[in-house]
Amino acid sequence: MNEHKEKILSVCNQICKDTLMETLDITYIDVGENFLLAKMPVTPKVHQPDGVLHGGASVALAESVGSAASYIFLDGQKFFVRGIEIAANHVRSIKEGFVYAKASMLHKGRTTQLWEIKITDEEGNLISNCKLTTIALPRK
Repeated sequence: MNEHKEKILSVCNQICKDTLMETLDITYIDVGENFLLAKMPVTPKVHQPDGVLHGGASVALAESVGSAASYIFLDGQKFFVRGIEIAANHVRSIKEGFVYAKASMLHKGRTTQLWEIKITDEEGNLISNCKLTTIALPRK
């Protein structure tokens, strides 16, 4: 991994301290030209009562990765980035292991951005497909 990628991932992981991302053990693991990838362990703390990954934890993962990607690709020093809408389709359950969320940019507007976040298991099976709209507001 080159130095630039390592720096971006380091910043993403450092800003997770004392946040929901730290609570969920989300770790940013790869970044490319128009994507960001993170992983999250599937343990009882993110289960729903019947022992499978809670859809809300999947949505929190998706919004975390999509918002972090917006921050990276839109120059977070100049803009505040906020999620304004998220939709998720949960297509498969998982009880243990890791899930991976890859946020890919579908549209980069000056104010709003559209992200597709695919959440997969360790074998690449689709767990959830999410769509996130973010807004970039100038810092004053």
